[in-house]
Amino acid sequence: MNKNIETEIKDTIFDIVDFPKKGIIFRDLTPILSNHKVFSNIIDELYERTKDLGYTMIVAPESRGFWFGIPLANKAKVGFVPVRKPKKLPRAVYSEEFSLEYGKDCLQMHIDALKPTDKVLIVDDLIATGGTIGAIYNLVKQAKATVVGFAFVVSLSGLPGLKSLNDNYHLPVVALADYDNKE
Repeated sequence: MNKNIETEIKDTIFDIVDFPKKGIIFRDLTPILSNHKVFSNIIDELYERTKDLGYTMIVAPESRGFWFGIPLANKAKVGFVPVRKPKKLPRAVYSEEFSLEYGKDCLQMHIDALKPTDKVLIVDDLIATGGTIGAIYNLVKQAKATVVGFAFVVSLSGLPGLKSLNDNYHLPVVALADYDNKE
């Protein structure tokens, strides 16, 4: 296990103060994409920490979940299922609405993307409030597949998402770097 992965991630991410609004520190993960060494280390570490969960599919949301979900699925030699916003998928879909801080949003997944025998690892770049991940969990349940865990590059432990995952789903959660409200 790479004990320095959290330091590598935090040294690569840009912190943007007061974006998208005053009082928010936005954790910009895009610099990871241009740093082959850090990106490769992240995929390797996600794989090492999740490989024993027995997943047969990775499900991730557009767009930043794709950044890490697709290469992890390739490394793990499992399938990948995209979750997208409405009107982006061409066939019949499951839909799941969820609440945001100021309103609602919706995510969709192809109805035929998962089989009831699939074991799913849900992957995203970051866990904050947990709304997106809860919606994806419900989409997987609509398909009658089984979620076996969650994996993130970054967790914002000062926000309710990580606690919500642990309290509501009782499944393994992997997060390679954590920021609390003090950072």
